[in-house]
Amino acid sequence: MNAQDRKIYILDTNVLVHDPNALQRFDEHDVVLPIVVLEEMDKIKKGLDELARNVREASRQLDELSEACEDLSKGCLLPGGGRLYFEMSHQEALELLPESLARSGGDNRIIAVSLSVQKEHPDRQVILVSKDINLRVKSRALGLKTEDYRSDRAISDLSILPSGKVRLDLDTWTTMAENMEVSEHDHGNHYVVTWPEEMELPYIKSFVVLPGEREIAMQCTQIDEGRRVHICDITSYRHERHAIWGIQAKNLEQNMAMNLLMDAELDLVGILGLAGSGKTLLALAAGLHQTLDMGLYEKILVTRATVPMGQDIGFLPGTEREKLEPWMGAITDNLALLLGDEAQNVADILGQHRIEIAALSYARGRTFTKTWLIVDEAQNLTPHQMKTIVTRMGEDSKIIILGNNAQIDTPYLTAHTNGLTHAVSSFAGWEHAGLIALKASERSRLAAKAVEVL
Repeated sequence: MNAQDRKIYILDTNVLVHDPNALQRFDEHDVVLPIVVLEEMDKIKKGLDELARNVREASRQLDELSEACEDLSKGCLLPGGGRLYFEMSHQEALELLPESLARSGGDNRIIAVSLSVQKEHPDRQVILVSKDINLRVKSRALGLKTEDYRSDRAISDLSILPSGKVRLDLDTWTTMAENMEVSEHDHGNHYVVTWPEEMELPYIKSFVVLPGEREIAMQCTQIDEGRRVHICDITSYRHERHAIWGIQAKNLEQNMAMNLLMDAELDLVGILGLAGSGKTLLALAAGLHQTLDMGLYEKILVTRATVPMGQDIGFLPGTEREKLEPWMGAITDNLALLLGDEAQNVADILGQHRIEIAALSYARGRTFTKTWLIVDEAQNLTPHQMKTIVTRMGEDSKIIILGNNAQIDTPYLTAHTNGLTHAVSSFAGWEHAGLIALKASERSRLAAKAVEVL
């Protein structure tokens, strides 16, 4: 690559804070790190949260790169072939800032460095990379080219996030049915069809919805060579005789979700859905049935990210369980619905039904065996937190990941970058994982209307 084609990326602090491996993402292009970034990282590294952990990891990588470099003025060689430069001359660069911008602010000092680098290299493309929207806007106003950091995105387009189902139109299904093979299956029929070339193959364990007024869903169980797809009838949990702890599926998506939850061959189930779509209720009902009635699991464990929706009310007194009870209202509310008049004392109910509530903070180092683990509000988890939880799963356990990308409360997380999207997109197509997106709100007609209009 010619020198003129090599871009110069200037990194904001938040890029390394949110992805400590960011320096490995810029291929053969050069990276400039303003010295103020190191100063800001130094203030964050002493914490115990995820951001501090990321900063310490980024600092270790910077230490290794700089130690291996004989002459820092010529730049440190990056894994992709580019070079890393540390920009020290911010005092001279500050003269390039307009008088309306303060000289002391860290963001403005980064802008000043960017202006200085752009002035020194007029023949090369200089790009300031930041996750701070206001910083990007200010930079553009000063004539700088800026970009959001996108390498931490699990997917670039939310429309391609797997939904767990494929709807077929009448013409497509008619064509597929011409060479269809039919045999018997545990829950009905087993079909083998040839999937059209112009359509993407479905994921294993995803669902195929047939055309017609009476919606019929089948599950993809196997894909052979020649685009031969095996689809099977599923159990209908919409009938009272198949109700799980008194809970029946109220719509097609809920029926698909219950088939995934009741499938003992699946180790991971992801359920995305709007508020009131029944995610927690279905997961809890299926967990109680398979733990207490079938004996497949020894306990139900529930955890979630403790991120407040609005203003925090401060520290909560009591034991771990007592501290977590306000956060676990969704679980206790659904338990009350499932147990009816038996639900008198929350503590007694949890112990009697082998349900544990655990803080996410204490997951590291644990191994969950024969456990039905429900991760609620997973959209507020970072990819690292999600990895920490999933890697805790031991033998004969099942993890249920629940979330709604429209209700993210964690700062700096988006629907593209959170742990829920990361897990769903990463496990799609694995034969021991299933996922489904619930569309309809079944909480009440008021809740359903609120989702639509508010």
